[in-house]
Order: sequence, then structure tokens, then C-alpha cells
Amino acid sequence: MSETQPNDKAGLPARAAALDLLTAALGGRAGMDEGLSHPALAALDGRDRAFARALVMATLRHLGPIDSALQSKVKKAPPDKVVQVLRLGVAQAFLLKTPVHAAVGASVDLVAQDKGLQMFKGLVNAVLRGLVREPPALDDPELLAPSWLYARWRAAFGADEARKIAAAIAVEPATDLSLKDPARAAELAAALEAQVLPGGSLRTARRGDLSTWPGFAEGAWWVQDASAAIPARLLAVQPGESALDLCAAPGGKTLQLAAAGAQVTAVDRAPVRLKRVGENLARTGLAAETVTSDAAIWSDRRTFDAVLLDAPCSATGTFRRHPDVLWAAKPSDVAGLAAVQSKLLDAAARRTKSGGRLVYCVCSLEPEEGEGQVAAFLGRTPGVTLDPIAAGEGGAPAASLRPDGTLRILPHHTEGGTDGFYVARFRKA
Repeated sequence: MSETQPNDKAGLPARAAALDLLTAALGGRAGMDEGLSHPALAALDGRDRAFARALVMATLRHLGPIDSALQSKVKKAPPDKVVQVLRLGVAQAFLLKTPVHAAVGASVDLVAQDKGLQMFKGLVNAVLRGLVREPPALDDPELLAPSWLYARWRAAFGADEARKIAAAIAVEPATDLSLKDPARAAELAAALEAQVLPGGSLRTARRGDLSTWPGFAEGAWWVQDASAAIPARLLAVQPGESALDLCAAPGGKTLQLAAAGAQVTAVDRAPVRLKRVGENLARTGLAAETVTSDAAIWSDRRTFDAVLLDAPCSATGTFRRHPDVLWAAKPSDVAGLAAVQSKLLDAAARRTKSGGRLVYCVCSLEPEEGEGQVAAFLGRTPGVTLDPIAAGEGGAPAASLRPDGTLRILPHHTEGGTDGFYVARFRKA
């Protein structure tokens, strides 16, 4: 992490920005995105901004073990801001390998900046130095996820699989890219120092400003997790076919369908997010109709050869790049989102032509949003049947294929990790 390590004095604004970002990230859904636009972060130079973000991500990826370590040293919980400072101090000392004097000193200085918290300077100093003397273990899989989520995963997938899922939380992921022209895979892999994954995605360990990477300016690729690229491939659209992408933003699947030659309509209820779809289409030189509407009540009467529904979900499968989702999620979220998914699936079925294909997917690890959703949908929808996915189809990991021909992709099913997804394909009689 040395390339993002600020010097001791210049780093205090970076640490203050990290404190704002961590507080925002743990404040609720979309908190991380909101925090990234905070003025304090934007005011930093590139090196300090990268350090602040790296510090927060390291903290979030190890939040459970960090809190366990702090609880062993703090008998009475201090104010929330002090807790956040302590979390960042532990992450600096043990995860980013910041020199102890800098990690402790900067943490004390952060508390000292707030007149109402100056009384906690001694506590912060004592707790962090106490942990330095007795270094904590920050990689216990059973602590890396919130306890209620870990219990759900153990019940759904078994103890061994749950530990493997949770272990992936601590690992910083590589960047996956989808290509506009799959024929350029070898060329772009060489330019980007990437490997070609099953299905055609590229995976690179590159870091830094994407806009400077080979192929970005010409629109040769876009960032898309390898798992997220599988559902669109499973539709197997042919040039000239009509395709509907429901809940389309930020647009990776729309780009895939358009690149395959389909006549694509992309629907999303959020104008700001749909604007991103338009920007990605413009950069890649691809075309699609974009519609701002709630997909469940969209009034257009058209039907389509191929329909893709990437439904709103708890997003617990995206923790590799968004560890904040684990701590923002609540047990009640799953049931509430399952009701939304049910309505959207019914709407997607109505939009599918007779003989057409429908793919449903969620980036969730929760069975109610995947297996349970599909079973209920089939039970209430005559004329729609599962179209089983074949082993390896679309680049899906072999371990992810379920007996009924749906996919339950777990993060450890791909070497180096992948997002957790559930995918089912249907055909309409």
C-alpha cells in the first residue's frame, strides 16, 4: 500500500476524509457512494485521496474482527466518532502497515480536533498501543460478516461453504472487464496485462485511473464483474432480435446485448443512473433505447424476443467491491426486496414474446431472492418453464450449476474470487 501512503503530517486531512467516508459508508445503503462525493475527499490530492479510500475499504473488509479486537480493550463504548477513529487506527497499524507512531498519533490528533471529544485522547492512545503490544487476528472468517448474515449462509450452504464465502470478504479483488468485440480478447489482454476468463471477460490486477488504460478512450471495454457478465450471455441474443434490459443501470448488460447485435431497450427508474447508461453507450459507440420508468408499471405494450431482469436485491453477493453492503443490510431487507422482485418477474414475463427467453438474476446470496423467488414464480405462471443452463455455459463456474439448471454462483467458485449471483433462465411457451 506504499504508493498510497501519505507522509505523517500531510496525511491528517486524508485521515479526516477517511473518517467522513467511513461514517457515511456505515450510515445506510448508498452511504459509500455519497461519501465518495464528500468535499473533504474531493479537496485532497490524488495520493491522499487514494490513501483515504484504501483505508476505508480495508476497514470495512475487516470490520467484524476489528470491532472484536476493540471490544476486548474497551469496557464502555465511547461516542460513535471515537469508535470510527479507533477502527481506522487499527486498520492503519495492522492492515496498511502504517508505522505505529503515525497510526496512533494521527488517531489521537483526529479526536483532538473535536473539542467535545478531547477527553478521549488518552483512551485512543491506550487502546491502540495496547493492541500493538498484543496484535489481534483480523482474518477469522466467522467474524468477517455480520453474525446474522453468517448464520444465514451457514444455514443455506453449510458450515464449510459459509467459511469460504466469508473468507472472500477480506480479499481485495482484481478488476474484470467485458469486451465490445470478443475477437480482440488476446490483443487487449496483452495490453492490459490481463487474463482471459471463461466466457471472455478479462481480469487485470491494474490499479489507478481507468481512463488512462489501453482501450478505454475507444470504448473497447467496460468494467463488469465476471459473474455479472454471465446472465446476458445466457440470453444468446442474435443480431436483429429485440431485447429488453429491465433495471438496466449502470448498463453493463445493456452494452453486452447491444454489442451482440440486439435491438435493445433499457429501462430503469432512476434518471441519474440511466444517464450513466447513456454515457457508457456513447463511449463504446453502441446504441440502445433508454426509458425512465418503474419496470413493474411501465406502460409500453411491446414484447421482446429476449428479456433480462437484474432485479433490485440485498446485493450481499457484491461485498468484494462493496463491503459496506454487508453492514448496511438489515434482516428485514430480504423480505421487502423479495416482494419487489416478485412484481418485477411477473412484469418481465408479460414482456416476453411467445417462444422468447427470460433471464432473472440477482447479485444476492440469499435464497429468498433466488431459489425461493424462482419456485414461487413458476408456481404462479403457467406457460413459463425453466430453460436449464448447461455446464460452463456463458462462462459460469462448474461448481455453480444446480441440479435444476439454475446457477448459484458463490464468491469462491472462481479462482481469485467473483461476485455472488443467482441466475435462472426461462422460456415462454
